[in-house]
Formats: sequence, C-alpha cells, structure tokens
Amino acid sequence: MEVFMEQIIRAADREPVMRQQKTGEVEYLTFPLLSAQPGIIHAFSTRRGGASQGIYASMNLSFTRGDEPQRVQENFRRMAAVLCTDVNHMVCTFQTHTTNIRRVCHGDGGKGIVCERGYTDVDGLVTDDKELCLVCFFADCVPLYFVDPKHGAIGLAHSGWRGTVAGMGRRMAERMEQEFGTRVQDLVAAVGPSICQDCYEVSEEVAEQFRQMEASISGSRELLQELTAQKAYPHRQILKPGKEAGKYQLDLWLANLLILRAAGIPLAQIQVTDVCTCCNRDYLFSHRASQGKRGNLAAFLMMRDYDGNMDA
Repeated sequence: MEVFMEQIIRAADREPVMRQQKTGEVEYLTFPLLSAQPGIIHAFSTRRGGASQGIYASMNLSFTRGDEPQRVQENFRRMAAVLCTDVNHMVCTFQTHTTNIRRVCHGDGGKGIVCERGYTDVDGLVTDDKELCLVCFFADCVPLYFVDPKHGAIGLAHSGWRGTVAGMGRRMAERMEQEFGTRVQDLVAAVGPSICQDCYEVSEEVAEQFRQMEASISGSRELLQELTAQKAYPHRQILKPGKEAGKYQLDLWLANLLILRAAGIPLAQIQVTDVCTCCNRDYLFSHRASQGKRGNLAAFLMMRDYDGNMDA
C-alpha cells in the first residue's frame, strides 16, 4: 500500500536533503548521511501521529507548555516505538540556551520523561552508551547531530542564536574529543530542521554578535568560498538586510555549517537541512509562526551495536 505524507515546503535553492518517513501514523524526518552510519538510529519528529490536541496537535513532546501530561507520555511512547526503543532508555536535555554539555550513561535513562532529570541548564548531550537515546527539543532553534563512528560515540545539541553565536557546534566536537578521544576529522554531523534565513529577522544587536563571531573564525572567508566552490551550500552571507532599517535576516544553517567546518569536520561529512520549521508551520512546530502557542518537536539520536563493532 502506498504511504501518503504531507507535501512539505523545501528550500527553493537546494536539492532535497531530508527524507520523510512514516511508521504507522507517526511521521518523522531523517538525514541520509546519518542513516548510512552503521548502528545509528535517529529521527526528527513532526506534528503528525501523536495524541495531543488543539495548539499541541498532535505530536507534542513538551511537558512544560500546558499540554496534558498523559498525552505527552503517549507521544513519547509512540516515538520510542518508531525507534525500536523504550522511554526508559531516553534521556532529555534541560534547555536554557546555554552551551553546557553533559555526558550521560545508562543510569540516566528515562530522565525528563518518566523521572526527574536532577540537572538543569544542559543544551547538549554526549554518550558512548549503546541503546541510550538522546533527546533535544525544538520549535525553530537548530538541532545539531554528531556521530563518531571510530570510537562509538554520539552527541546531540540544541543551538538557538545564542548557542550558535557561542559556538555550540565547536564545543560539542571538543567535548567529544575530551570524553571519548574523538578526532574531529572522523565526525559525521548534521544541521537539523529550524527556521530559515527568509523567516528569521533579528535586531542590530544580534546581528553584531554574529559579525563578531564570523570575524573570530580564522579563515572564515576562505571557508565560505569553499562552500560555494563545492556547491555545498548556496549562500555566502550569514546576514542580509531585513525589510526595514536596523533589521537583518539571519541564516542559522550557514552559521552552524561554518562553525562545524571551522572546527575541522570535513565538508563531505556534514549534511544541512532543507526544511524550515516556520515555512512548514502546519507540519512542524514554529515558535515564531505560532507566536508561542505551540508544542515542541524533538530530535532523537542513539546507537546500537553493529556486528558488535562500530567500525564495521
């Protein structure tokens, strides 16, 4: 039987990147680059296939926005089933727009879903624990996925504009090196669905912070030229003029791609989304499009043994 899924709006100047998937009634998005990594299971949720109602319809994964807790629990159970895991093997961030990163292990399973987290101010998670599913939450901010296939380690992070300008992508790579001996040139990374440049207007104050960030990256101009030369990304400007004076359109996708590339991750090992949360407000939760009346999406990332060896 043919499976029908909603037509999504994709970036007009990009080749299709993310794949729409459906298991039962649950629809989700995946990256081909991550799916190709042995033992890696991942997903980015959509609004389809959950139990929530009203402004939370239907796959809301937040307990903090006013939805009925039992419906959120059911939504997590459905996502766990899609990933062939259990909510007791999931562990969640406690996001406050920091660049704080926590190493988690088997004993953290269920935190943020079936039990208290016991920590706050954590926007990134790393682990080398097989079967532990990392979970981060989104509604316009940027999901960052990291896989180290050599050492059998993964990382997942939430990076809004504050996290991006503070270099969350670089900090995740550094933390994985510290914890697992990860070599940055071995990392495979992805920049997930979030708000696109055309939808994201920011103030002069925010724009200036991104100018300073770009200036602080050694060789940033050459790196941006490399993206164009290799047709890896169509834009070379993180900021472009907005619709009125003192306003700018911010490209968080490009900013994070630049940070990951500057950290030393090879361009061929980075995949960038082509799906904007704000453009697809009926399919994905968007804080800006809904003026805050919404639920949360989630990114999921986990490992399983591949023939007992992540290097296989």
